[in-house]
Amino acid sequence: MSRVEAETPKVRLSDYAPPDFLVDRVALRFRLDPGATRVTARIAFRPNPDRREAPAPRDLRLDGRNLVLHAARIDGAALPPEALRQGPEGLTVAAAWLPEGGFVWEAETEIAPEANSALEGLYISRGMYCTQCEAQGFRKITFYPDRPDVMAPFRVRIEGDAPVLLSNGNLLGQGPGWAEWEDPFPKPSYLFALVAGDLRAVEDRFTTRSGRDVLLQIWVRPGDEPRCGYAMDALKRAMAWDETEYGREYDLDRFMIVVVDDFNAGAMENKGLNVFNSRYVLASPDTATDSDYKSIEAIVAHEYFHNWTGNRITCRDWFQLCLKEGLTVFRDQQFSSDQRGAGVKRIEDVIRLRATQFREDASPLAHPVRPEEYIEINNFYTATVYEKGAEVIGMLRRIVGPETYARALDLYFDRHDGQACTIEDWLRVFEDASGRDLTQFARWYSQAGTPHVTARETWEGGRFTLALAQSTPPTAGQPRKAPLLIPVACALLDPETGAPLAEAVLELARGRQDFTWDLPARPVVSLLRGFSAPVILTGPTGGNGGAFLLAHETDPFSKWQAGRSLALGILAATSADPRLAPDPDYLAALARVAEDPALAPDYRALLLDLPSLEEAIAHLAESGRLPDPLALHHARRRLEAAIADALGPRLRRLYDAHGLDGPYSPDAAAAGHRALRGRALALITARDPEAALAAAHFAGADNMTERMAALSLLVGRNRAEVALAEFRAAWRDDRLVLDKWFAVQAAHSPPETAVATVEALTRDPDFDWRNPNRFRALIGTFANANLAAFHAAGGAGYRLLADWLIRLDPINPQTTARLTSAFATWRSFDAGRQALIRGELQRLGARPALSRDTGEMVERLLREADG
Repeated sequence: MSRVEAETPKVRLSDYAPPDFLVDRVALRFRLDPGATRVTARIAFRPNPDRREAPAPRDLRLDGRNLVLHAARIDGAALPPEALRQGPEGLTVAAAWLPEGGFVWEAETEIAPEANSALEGLYISRGMYCTQCEAQGFRKITFYPDRPDVMAPFRVRIEGDAPVLLSNGNLLGQGPGWAEWEDPFPKPSYLFALVAGDLRAVEDRFTTRSGRDVLLQIWVRPGDEPRCGYAMDALKRAMAWDETEYGREYDLDRFMIVVVDDFNAGAMENKGLNVFNSRYVLASPDTATDSDYKSIEAIVAHEYFHNWTGNRITCRDWFQLCLKEGLTVFRDQQFSSDQRGAGVKRIEDVIRLRATQFREDASPLAHPVRPEEYIEINNFYTATVYEKGAEVIGMLRRIVGPETYARALDLYFDRHDGQACTIEDWLRVFEDASGRDLTQFARWYSQAGTPHVTARETWEGGRFTLALAQSTPPTAGQPRKAPLLIPVACALLDPETGAPLAEAVLELARGRQDFTWDLPARPVVSLLRGFSAPVILTGPTGGNGGAFLLAHETDPFSKWQAGRSLALGILAATSADPRLAPDPDYLAALARVAEDPALAPDYRALLLDLPSLEEAIAHLAESGRLPDPLALHHARRRLEAAIADALGPRLRRLYDAHGLDGPYSPDAAAAGHRALRGRALALITARDPEAALAAAHFAGADNMTERMAALSLLVGRNRAEVALAEFRAAWRDDRLVLDKWFAVQAAHSPPETAVATVEALTRDPDFDWRNPNRFRALIGTFANANLAAFHAAGGAGYRLLADWLIRLDPINPQTTARLTSAFATWRSFDAGRQALIRGELQRLGARPALSRDTGEMVERLLREADG
C-alpha cells in the first residue's frame, strides 16, 4: 500500500451506501473575522428511511476539517465531551446521545479565512471573503454530512463590516453589518456560497417566459464595472436559449455572479450565486482577445445551465460527476454552436478534446468517464469527465435522434427534479423515451481509453464494402476491453465531383463489421463526419484521397480533418528527414481553399493552421514512433514556410482584405475576419526573419486580439524586446492583461532560450506565484504549450516545473496536482527523457509533507512508470 493510500484510504463506487441521516433544513450564522470567523450551524436531522437495514441505533457522522469546535448541542442541550469523537476528518456523535426521531444539531465552530491559501472553504481574496465548496470545501466551514446526496434548503445570516454580504437564493433582509438570505430549493452543501466585500453591482433584468422578473447582478471590485457588459449579454442570451431549446426557466428572484481574482477553477455554479474567476467575466476590446470573449460566453452559459443540470438535479455521489458536468458541457457547446457557427465550434471542441482528453487516455492518468475509485476527488475534475462526458452525450443524441433526445430530456427533468441521481437514472430515461436497450452503450461510462477504429475498403463488380474494426488499448485495471457501440457518420463521395453517393450513420457494435453498398463508381470515403465519436480513426483513404477531401468535402469537420491528417503525415516524415518536401497536392489544396469565398473566414483560418506540437507528438506515439519535440518544432516551421511559398501573393491579399474598419466588435463574424488576417500574418512572418509586418501590425493594433497575434509572432522570432516593453508599460496595472504578458513569453519563446526566459520571469516582481492565474500563466503555459522547450534534452524544463510544484504544493494543492499532468505523456518519449521525468516525479513524491492531492497524482504516474 502506498503512503497516500495508507493516510487516506480509497473511496470506491462499489462501497456506496445511503446516508444514515437526512437534513430537512439548515440555518447558518456567520460572524466574519479574517483570523477567527465564528460559524453557528443549526441543522434539522432525521433518520434516513432508506437505511432501515442499518443496525440501530446509529452514530451521527459529520465531516469537518481544520475546524475549532466551541460548542455542540442536540435540541438545545449541550453535549458532554464523552458524546463526541473528533478527528482530522470529522466528528462523530455517539448514538446514545441522539433522540430516536428527528433532532436539531447545533454547533459553533471557528475558522481562519485569511490563513486559507488552498482557496477551498471560506477564504479571503484580496480583502474579499469568498467560498469554494465543490467538491468537499463545506467541511472546512462547519461540521456537516458533506456529500451530494444530502440536500436541504439553507437560510443564512451574515454579520460583518463588509459593505456587501451575499449568499445563495433570495434576500430576506439586510441592514448595517448584516444580511439574511434564503435558498428555498434543497441543495447539497457543495453548492453553498458566501461572498462579502467592497463590491459594486452591474445590474440588468430578464423576464422569463412565464413572466417572472429576475434581477441580474454581476458583482465586481470598484473600477471593474465597465468590463462586465459582454458577460451580462451572454447571460441573458443563455437564459433565453435554455428556455427555447430545453424548456428550462430560471427559478429564483435574482441571479448573481461574483468576480474574484484568486480562484482555482474557471467558475462555480453555486445556486443563484455563481463565483467566477475574473478572467472569465472582465473584458473590453483593449484588454480581451476574441478567444477571451468566446470563453466568457461559453463559461457564463455553462454555469447558468448548471441551474438545472447540476443544481435542481445533482449527482448522487462524486463518481457521478459526469452526470452534471458532461451534460452541461454538451449544452454549452450547443449554445456556442448556435451563437458562433456549428462547423467551426465542432472543430475547436475536437482540438481541445484531443489535446487534453486523448492525452489523458494515453497516459497513466487514464480513467473511465465514471471513475470507480479515488483518493482525492479534486483529481477527477478532468477532461475525461468533462469533455469525453460531453462526447458521450453527443453520441447518445446522434443514436436516438434529436426529437427523441428532446423527449428524454423532458422526462429527465420531470422525473428527477430535486433529486441526486446516477448514470443509470440518466440512461433509463433514454431507454424509456426511445425503446432501445442501452446496455452496451453504457460501457462508454465504465471503460477507460480511446477506442481505435480501423477501416478497410474493397470494390468488386459495382459493390463497395467497408470493413470497420474497433479495439481499445488496455489501461490500468482494465487489460481487456469489450466492444462499444460507436456511431460512425459516413459519406461515400463521387470521385469526380465530390457529390455524395450515399450517406449513413453506421453503428459499429462488434469487434468487426462489414457494410456494403451497390454504387455506380468506386467512391471516396469520408468517415467520422462531424467527429461522430471520440475515437482514433485509421484509414481508409489512400493515394490522394486526403487532398480530394480537403478540396471537395462539404462536411466542415471532415474537410478540416483531411488537411490535418495530411499535415501530420508531412510533419512525421520531415521531422525524421528534413530533406523531404511537403506533399504538393496538400499545398495545392490549401491554395484553393485560401481564397474560396464560399468558406467563412474563421473556417479558412482553421484550414490554413497546422497541428500543434502536442498533436504531432501524439500522432507519432500512436504509430509506435518516438517523437523528437525539437525536430518536430523545426519541421513545423519549415512546413509553414512551404505553405507561405505555395500561397504566395494570396497571403498579402488575405491580410489586406480582412482588416476591419470601425470600432472593435466581439461578434463571430468580425472575429472570423481577424482570425483569417492573423493566420495570413503568421504565414507571411514564416518567410520574414525580421518579422517586419508583425512589428507594424503590433504598432498599429487598436485591440488586444490584433496586439497579441503580432506579439506572439515577435516573441517566437526573437524580435519582441521593444514590443514586450511597450506592452508591459501600457498594461502593468491590469492584472489580467499582465497574465498575457507572462503567458506569451512562456508559450512562444524559442526552445533554445525558453527555460532561461521563464526562470528570469519567475524573479520578476510582478510574478505573484500564489495567485493561481499568474502561476498558470507562466509555469503552466510553459509546461503545456512550449513543448519543444519543456521536453528539451537534459531535462531543464522538467526540473523547472518540479521545483515550482514543490514550492506551490503546501500553499495550493489543487493547482499543484493539476499541473503534474504535464508529466503524463512520459511514455511517449525515448528512454532518456523517461528517466528524467521519472527522476523529477520521484523527487516530488519524496517530499515528506506532500499533499494528498499531489501525492495521489504522482503515485499514479510513478506506478505506471515503474511497473
